[in-house]
Amino acid sequence: MTESFRRSGDHQNPYQGAQQHASSPVNPEWPPPPAYQPTHQAAAGEAPTTLLTEPVAQPPRSRRRPRGPVALLAAVAIVAAAIGGGTAYGIQELTGNDTPATSSSTSANVVPSSQKGTVSGVAKAVSPSIVEINAQSNAGSSTGSGVIITGDGEIITNNHVVSGASTVKVTTSDGKQYTADVVGTDSSKDLALIKLQNASGLTAATLGNSDGVQVGDEVVAIGSPEGLTGTVTSGIVSALNRDVTVSTDEGQQQGGGGNGQWPFEFGGQQFNGDTGSSTTTYKALQTDASLNPGNSGGALIDMNGNIIGINSAMYSAAGSGSSDAGSVGLGFAIPINTVKADLAKLRSGSQN
Repeated sequence: MTESFRRSGDHQNPYQGAQQHASSPVNPEWPPPPAYQPTHQAAAGEAPTTLLTEPVAQPPRSRRRPRGPVALLAAVAIVAAAIGGGTAYGIQELTGNDTPATSSSTSANVVPSSQKGTVSGVAKAVSPSIVEINAQSNAGSSTGSGVIITGDGEIITNNHVVSGASTVKVTTSDGKQYTADVVGTDSSKDLALIKLQNASGLTAATLGNSDGVQVGDEVVAIGSPEGLTGTVTSGIVSALNRDVTVSTDEGQQQGGGGNGQWPFEFGGQQFNGDTGSSTTTYKALQTDASLNPGNSGGALIDMNGNIIGINSAMYSAAGSGSSDAGSVGLGFAIPINTVKADLAKLRSGSQN
């Protein structure tokens, strides 16, 4: 790199001639002389330079609004304040921050802030997404529950609720009745996907994140025990990752086990009858929220209104005496992350 050195006093004003002969005709192509003397001086024999200093007096410049990422993030923040948590993902993408915007174990607050953390608030927000299912088959009939996951009528339920069914009828929370088709089943996880005929505008549930659930978390269960549509109970998550074994026999629907319950195994013991020779085992959430026949396929919900599990097995000590009847606080739910991982398979029409 070369550097130019200029001595003081060696500068020649390129406009000096024009200033001395102001009365002479001026070439219109010439630039007007500067209103000040340039401070950058050329060395002897060097071509004049055009580097000039700015005048001291300058009119105030208007302040321009930033149009880069800072302004964009500010705009996104304003929108986020208006519409809630739905823009959190967008802000993370813009900032490159992989940390979730909320410390909640689930993805959204479905319950209005004025009723957050209350059973009544959860029930009001989520009940429109829970249905009653009545299935008819050669083995008889069964009553269960289901969770609406799309506005056009996709519903998640237990495989044992609709297994082998020839007809499936669904009643929504507002009393409307629909005929449903069985789209896909997965007996290894006791899950099924059904689809309502000619349905639209339904209230879909928000599926949460069961990996964030902890023992002691408060939960709400909604279903149709004994055909009592929209029954709400509450409790806590009492254990995680329980190995629950259920039957995969197609003809053994809910109601085929002892005391009108779906048979299952837990801890080496059989409950509600014989599970048969064909069984499957899955990891389940354990809850003490009251579950009874008909709750199968219904929702286990956190206090933000997110579905964290699909109720699938429950023990009742109903027997010889009426004092033994009813739930004893031993219920199990399929984690919702298991459901989400199985959705593509169910939607493909898999029947197993």
